[in-house]
Amino acid sequence: MISSVLLLLSFSAFAKIHNFREAKKILPKIHADHAKTLYCGCSYSKKTIDLKSCGYIPHKNPKRAQRLEWEHVVPAHAFGQAFIEWREGSAKCIDKKKKKPFKGRKCARTNPQFAKMEGDLHNLYPEIGELNGLRSNFSMAMIPKSTKTITFGACPARIEDRKFEPMDEAKGIVARVYMYMDATYPGRGIISNKNEKLFEAWNKMYPVTMWECQRAKKIELIQNTKNLVLAKLCK
Repeated sequence: MISSVLLLLSFSAFAKIHNFREAKKILPKIHADHAKTLYCGCSYSKKTIDLKSCGYIPHKNPKRAQRLEWEHVVPAHAFGQAFIEWREGSAKCIDKKKKKPFKGRKCARTNPQFAKMEGDLHNLYPEIGELNGLRSNFSMAMIPKSTKTITFGACPARIEDRKFEPMDEAKGIVARVYMYMDATYPGRGIISNKNEKLFEAWNKMYPVTMWECQRAKKIELIQNTKNLVLAKLCK
């Protein structure tokens, strides 16, 4: 733990996290002492997931399931819709080859505020590549048992009707990430009225962990953004 913190301190002297691309370079260092995926708790090494460590059974894409990816807990789509560049495009967003305007996520990245949100380290966690893709931009929910539910072997994460439910151990973390993003970037529609009570419940049912607190401190050293939601809970 001490060596990891020293590494981050030395890195923070020149680190500049302006976007998602830059964030992905530092995230492996932040998670070096806790190499576990968020939604299933799988172990990983470098960019490879140990699926047997959590009993994960791929749904359709075994190759991507073995690949580590960095998941936006609050999907970029969830806050991207609040930016005009995402919805309508911009004069900056013209394909030079095709000479056609474009919009969406690529165009939104020309807005420094969106780029900052997309690269916010507090919102990024390691995840099974296939599960990251299948989760897509689905909202969090409690999913009742059904024959339509997509499951993943011993991993208790589930998907149904564009809703996603992570394992219990992840629910408190997910709730507090949403709460942090909503408080840090107000007016971006991050938490819906429907999910406000759900996240309040998950926050209470699954209390903050020591790892969350340690992680928040590491990120603060690099990003210079204090997680006020966790600051109230970490002692």
